[in-house]
Amino acid sequence: MPKMKTDMETNRQLEADDLKYIWHPFTQMQEYGRETPLVIASGEGCLLRDTYGNEYIDGVSSLWTNVHGHRKQELDAAVMEQLGMIAHSTLLGLSSIPAIGCAKKLIEIAPKGLTRVFYSDDGSTSVEIAVKMAFQYHQQAARGDSRKTKFITLKNAYHGDTIGSVSVGGIDLFHAAYKPLLFPTIQVESPHCYRCPFGKDRQSCDYECFRNLEETVIRHAPETAAFIIEPLVQGAAGILLQPPGYLKRVRDLCTEHKIFMIADEVAVGFGKTGKMFACDQEGITPDIMAVAKGIAGGYLPLAATLATEEVYEGFLGKFEEFKTFFHGHTFTGNPLACAVALASMELFEKEDILNSLQEKIARFTRALEPFAYLPHVGEVRQRGIMVGIELVADRETKASYAPRERIGHRVIKEARRHGVIIRPLGDVIVLMPPLAITADQLDRLCAVTFQSIRMVTEGQNQS
Repeated sequence: MPKMKTDMETNRQLEADDLKYIWHPFTQMQEYGRETPLVIASGEGCLLRDTYGNEYIDGVSSLWTNVHGHRKQELDAAVMEQLGMIAHSTLLGLSSIPAIGCAKKLIEIAPKGLTRVFYSDDGSTSVEIAVKMAFQYHQQAARGDSRKTKFITLKNAYHGDTIGSVSVGGIDLFHAAYKPLLFPTIQVESPHCYRCPFGKDRQSCDYECFRNLEETVIRHAPETAAFIIEPLVQGAAGILLQPPGYLKRVRDLCTEHKIFMIADEVAVGFGKTGKMFACDQEGITPDIMAVAKGIAGGYLPLAATLATEEVYEGFLGKFEEFKTFFHGHTFTGNPLACAVALASMELFEKEDILNSLQEKIARFTRALEPFAYLPHVGEVRQRGIMVGIELVADRETKASYAPRERIGHRVIKEARRHGVIIRPLGDVIVLMPPLAITADQLDRLCAVTFQSIRMVTEGQNQS
């Protein structure tokens, strides 16, 4: 009889196969290959479990997607029930029960005035669709203007990894290599209070960041189809927060100058800022809104681009006019994903999640207060359960660490040793747990992160 592999041998084989076959996203594989891969085998609630049985707090909600925790009974049941019906059928010329139910619920909870749902598979694509919608509208709609072919974008923006979404992005580290492939945009400075591009501080600031945008909009309005923004928080840039009122001013500016406002809610939507959508925080409705990540509770790939009736009507016409929105995907409106998304949205109401979240946000704020006293923490940025802790080599000058020091990476590796999984954005440590995280888990997440930063930046032993 052949010899049965032990659990240890199986685990070692998995690690070897990972290194041999998988090319990981946003990962320098030469560096990755020098470390033993962490292979996740299972999860429950806000905990992940590796192949050796070690447990970890999921401190970044499995890349900002998980809402209710892993193996949530109601979400598991929604997937299983739909599997008993059908796993997938096309949305091209047909429909499905879950796609209809999910779209109806999305419109019910979305900012008032958004009326139509166009499904896709991920955040990048939902933004790509938004860009194409705005452009095509102006080329064919009765109320469109064919001169409007440009997009105003923000520096430090991240809207995804497809060519269109990269074109409207603004992080050179991610995007510079692809510039020859991209369409040009009109880029303006984004709010960045810690490293203000206008040389101001919070005491002397007079919204120069908005005035810079306003001047650009006035100058380029006749040629601009849309302005795209991550509302309230630029996530991948390091959890950069927009000052209060900035988003409302943007909405008013776009309305005044007849420019579509595209809100990229992929990262900030579904409760992460404390309300269902970030736009709700300032009571505004964009013309087009992209959602993904938390839409399906972190279970399955799903995204949607929501539009107003005005945008939708710009695509109506006789067949021979060819005003159709020529975009779609094989798995658009996948029934499994839509079924679990609907169940997830219903849980927000059933469990009164947004109201109960406020106490967790306040607890999070209190737990983060000691970080301000660490000598190499430049700033702690928080909006809802989205947190960025910027590490600096020198607090007085705000000097960054040299990339070769890999401070952020070393901090998250130290945290992993103590049962917490987090990810850095450069030297910004990001905490973004599932909304379902318990009080004790939240306290532990902050305590481990604090000690890990202290250990790496000051050489202090863990207590």
